[in-house]
Amino acid sequence: MIDMNDAYANGAYIQGAADYPVRWSKASEELRQSLGGRAELDVPYGPSERQAYDMFHPEVTSKGTLIFVHGGYWRMFDRKSWSFLAKGALERGWSVAMPSYDLCPDVRIAGITQQIAQAVQVIAGQTSDPISLAGHSAGGHLVARMLAPGMLPAAVVDRLDHVMPISPLSDLEPLCQTDMNGDFQMDKAMARAESPILQPAPKTPVTVWVGGDERPAFLDQAMWLAEAWQCDEVVTKGEHHFNVIDALCHPESKMLGRLTT
Repeated sequence: MIDMNDAYANGAYIQGAADYPVRWSKASEELRQSLGGRAELDVPYGPSERQAYDMFHPEVTSKGTLIFVHGGYWRMFDRKSWSFLAKGALERGWSVAMPSYDLCPDVRIAGITQQIAQAVQVIAGQTSDPISLAGHSAGGHLVARMLAPGMLPAAVVDRLDHVMPISPLSDLEPLCQTDMNGDFQMDKAMARAESPILQPAPKTPVTVWVGGDERPAFLDQAMWLAEAWQCDEVVTKGEHHFNVIDALCHPESKMLGRLTT
């Protein structure tokens, strides 16, 4: 029998895993400071303290807005750890918005999905430009959920240029067999309701992106979503769960080429 706790453990299989959050936070603080007035911080989109986003603006007139949703198994992190990932899109002339959300066990995953839907709507209301969505891990799940019928208003969906779930969790049923479910408190019905693989295939262009050196469970999760939606999947050689997102820092990366056309 597969040990699901081990199957969905990332850090244990990544060399120097504990150093990544420290580097992320330092690089993010440096980027925020470098932007000065081009960084709008702690903009509320909902009633709780974590229901807020940071908005970063390019030096030129913005061509669009990339909304990045962070991961952490719906239980960890906030937007401040990921500001550094805005660098590439800013250099390409796009604005970048990064929302936080309340965490399990204080809320259920379905509640987080609704919070991100609210965040996307509020951010969309600040601009008339194209919008792309990207999310990593649990954030990949959340941006995929935005494409469920009725999740976002039609006027917002019509503005979506591209959606990229990066190393996403697309079938939540296996997570019911992990110790993390003590925080998620999911039963099978709840897991199925929140699983993007069970949504209709969207009309919005989607690329599922995953590192080739990720845990087999994450390679499966990405493949399942790409197959269910019959959309593009990119598997990048030599990248793992913690560095697959680094391409967002580089303006000429293929990842940003899809997100900020």
